[in-house]
Amino acid sequence: MLIDTYGRVATDLRVSLTDRCNLRCTYCMPEEGLQWLAKPDLLTDDEIVRLIDIATTALGIKEVRFTGGEPLLRPGLVGIVERVAALRSRPRMSLTTNGIGLKRTAAALKTAGLDRVNVSLDTLRPDVFKTLTRRDRHKDVIEGLDAARAADLTPVKVNTVLMPGLNEDEAPDLLAWAIEHDYELRFIEQMPLDAQHGWKREGMVTAGDILTALRTRFELTPEGSQERGSAPAERWIVDGGPHRVGVIASVTRPFCAACDRTRLTADGQIRTCLFATEETDLRAALRSGAPDEEIARIWRLAMWGKKAGAGLDDPSFIQPDRPMSAIGG
Repeated sequence: MLIDTYGRVATDLRVSLTDRCNLRCTYCMPEEGLQWLAKPDLLTDDEIVRLIDIATTALGIKEVRFTGGEPLLRPGLVGIVERVAALRSRPRMSLTTNGIGLKRTAAALKTAGLDRVNVSLDTLRPDVFKTLTRRDRHKDVIEGLDAARAADLTPVKVNTVLMPGLNEDEAPDLLAWAIEHDYELRFIEQMPLDAQHGWKREGMVTAGDILTALRTRFELTPEGSQERGSAPAERWIVDGGPHRVGVIASVTRPFCAACDRTRLTADGQIRTCLFATEETDLRAALRSGAPDEEIARIWRLAMWGKKAGAGLDDPSFIQPDRPMSAIGG
């Protein structure tokens, strides 16, 4: 079991498969990109599968989310999914992706054992997409979403970040589009995860702003805390159901007290929080020949030291020392 001093138990593992990405989203990284990790520093396929095996058999992990960077850029992704699906304690598996490579991989991922996907899409307008991501790939994301639904990687969840002056007016249109295509839309408050440290609390679109905009067109009924559990998104029933919309208010309504996540970076570090400034090295233990029991012990010790919360609404909050592409969302 992965338990901390506040009694929280981690059952959800986020695994970053690469720090690389084929977009340059303005809220994540600079236009010129970043200095990527050297290949020898990345965990191998075998090391990733071994760590997930330890996590599921010895540490109580029930769900695994593959992230990046952009996980579809990982050459061995389908094989990793297939091998994790064959583990003694098979976890439920999902993938967070920008959707660009999903059209060609969705069917293979489903066959390998992937359960569902989260796809990032911030706008319905191709010109705004190009401004936000610095790439002209809107059509590819839409086609990737279609492929995920066709492959039954459901529920297909769409993650959206609203930015002032760019797409903040699109909330009602995005929800209407998601309902039409049977996707579950989740708005995410912009968090201080950009490598260039340009995030400002006063410049973000808040959960309150989003809900006010949605209510100009839809009737929203709170789903309730019992249904939410430890999920990061607060959900609302739209127009009496069956569709729902979620809002992840990481900044204005942080959910740290119910957090059940632990994170494995692409280079084999354990992060107990997306905003942690400390890491615990599992790669060194793996490569020095440590047995599974020792790796599990190191992981438990790291989790025991998890902080109470991130304090994102504090104006003095210090941004993490690694961009989201290196940590995994």
